[in-house]
Amino acid sequence: MGKLLLWVTVGIVGLALAGWLALKLIGALLGVLGYLLVGAAIVGGAYYLYTRARRALTSGRTANRIEAAIRTRQAGK
Repeated sequence: MGKLLLWVTVGIVGLALAGWLALKLIGALLGVLGYLLVGAAIVGGAYYLYTRARRALTSGRTANRIEAAIRTRQAGK
């Protein structure tokens, strides 16, 4: 009876430790995912502002020529 109680106790403690470790790992992964989402939002916003500023500064025929040159350059890669 003593050994059975010991093994049941060890099993319960092992499960508790495994659960605690799993919660810590999941929390850390979600924290990293949160930082990645914030970083992606910042980069996307910066790119959006950059393209708006570039289009505002270049207008008409010049803008068309610049965009055509960019497309041609990208197609050649």
